[in-house]
Amino acid sequence: MDYHRDRGGYDGDHGGYERRGRPNRRNATDIGTTYVRWMQNRRAPGRSLRGFEVERPSSSYIADILPPAAYKARPADSVPAKHLHSSLNKVRQPVNVVKWTPEGRRLLTGSTSGEFTLWNGTGFNFETIMQAHDVAIRSIRYSHSNEWLLSADQDGVVKYWQTNFNNVQSIRAHDDAPVRDVAFAPTDTKFVTAADDTTMKLWDFASGTHESTLSGHQWDVKCADWHPTKGLIASGSKDHTVRLWDPRTGRCLTTLHGHKNTLTMVRFEPSNGVLLASCAREQNGRVFDIRMMRDVFMLKGHEKEISCLTWHPIHSSLLTTAGNDGSMFHYLLDEQSPPPGIAATVSPYDSPNPADAPAQTLYPAHRVLHAHDYAIWSMDWHPLGHVLASGSNDRATRFWTRPRPGDDSYMSDRWHIGQEAAEARGTWKKAEAQRQQQEDEMEDEEDGLVDQKMPARLPGLPGLPGLPGLARPAPASHPIGINPDRAQMLDMPGFPNGPPAPPGLDLEALKKAFGGQLPAPPLANGAMPMPNFGNGMPPLPPGFMPPPGFPLPGIAGVSDTSANGGSIRRRGPLPSQEESLQAEMRQGKFRTAR
Repeated sequence: MDYHRDRGGYDGDHGGYERRGRPNRRNATDIGTTYVRWMQNRRAPGRSLRGFEVERPSSSYIADILPPAAYKARPADSVPAKHLHSSLNKVRQPVNVVKWTPEGRRLLTGSTSGEFTLWNGTGFNFETIMQAHDVAIRSIRYSHSNEWLLSADQDGVVKYWQTNFNNVQSIRAHDDAPVRDVAFAPTDTKFVTAADDTTMKLWDFASGTHESTLSGHQWDVKCADWHPTKGLIASGSKDHTVRLWDPRTGRCLTTLHGHKNTLTMVRFEPSNGVLLASCAREQNGRVFDIRMMRDVFMLKGHEKEISCLTWHPIHSSLLTTAGNDGSMFHYLLDEQSPPPGIAATVSPYDSPNPADAPAQTLYPAHRVLHAHDYAIWSMDWHPLGHVLASGSNDRATRFWTRPRPGDDSYMSDRWHIGQEAAEARGTWKKAEAQRQQQEDEMEDEEDGLVDQKMPARLPGLPGLPGLPGLARPAPASHPIGINPDRAQMLDMPGFPNGPPAPPGLDLEALKKAFGGQLPAPPLANGAMPMPNFGNGMPPLPPGFMPPPGFPLPGIAGVSDTSANGGSIRRRGPLPSQEESLQAEMRQGKFRTAR
């Protein structure tokens, strides 16, 4: 984490700059401060970090925090145990994919409604939303050059996007089968798609043409990944197997067994590319060594099925898994962390016969049992390795980071011990959390680039200045040949300063139409007065009766008399905004008052 700012900015009372504008109440992370200290005290390549003082559990060491890149030999310092923020859309949909942009400034999420949502990577507030696909988005991948983005959906469509989210191309990758995963080649010239039609397809990125098909799985292919530096593809299927492929020949090199259910995700370790992690719809995950073509670690601890996993971008021994129950476990491959009463086992790397030694059982170094309310579908690390993002079926996108030195309050928050236990201890208050969420949503509306749900714009109504969208004058109808940009008033015939009456106009018939006399001349401001009827209003058409309960005062043929015989004007009270809002909330249109 890095340096947290609860209020943001500097304090003007302590020699800093005076803050202007609305204060920032949102927690934020600033990774730049840690890099500044690291660069000021950096060492030459190959030299140790002996010049840096070791962090101690005290708040006075917050200013001495270094980025994860400075602790390559200490992955435990980068475990994201602290909850930072929960981000929610107005129209909430399950979040299928989360992906950080290459520069780490924003987080991109894909939902079941086919929408892309961008969240700020520092304050975690909403920025913009767009309709990227017509159906659910299943996979998002950036190219290694950070210049292109691929997205795949439930209908088998793959779309090309530029970094400014300009849709360049769309191809039908698989017919009548959803694309479950996409992966770029190390050179970005090819990419592979995995679908539910039991096949994977190899595509040329520049032309968008299909080159070859990788067939061999007996059931749906649920996940795929391309080695970060080699021509090697890994795939996981519903047939419980993990297969390694040669993309040049399309031949299956080997089949890795060990899982007993449908594979959900396979990922190569991004730093060295030696290890391959896989998880399935079961409680155990596995880590394979592609040099030995066998599993070397078994990940235990989950009580429900494992839904996804992710590697740390810097620490090759830090692996995070997530389950269908909303739990999130962090494993350190060089630490077994066995629970009390369970003996430690030997790693295959340390055994006399590595080929025949059983896989070493690993237990999580840290558990976040209540990270989400439902299954976690996707996780992704910030490129600098200090913030982890997770997207879930509970429609929330959450951000996690390492705790500050001396901060142990996270061990008793609702994410670790549950909501009921946290309320009993007083570490979480539901009313306060809801109020904070409402404030965050209001800030998102003020700071967002595009509103998430723009209301329908009504036509302008004349005569109501001060109301947005209602101050526009009503458009006037002009005769043909009249310039509508110039207001022109047509004088009635027979008035002073008016043009003569057109030939053939019967003035007597015109007087009869206006009740025996011509209308009065225009006023000084150009407005026409209302005709002067005897009782103030024109008579009702024959046979017309007003609705019951709504008398129309002052109209001929309709009278409203009170008890004393006098005519009165009745008007019901106007409903307040609060009552109308409550009526809308009873219909389910709004959850909370804005």
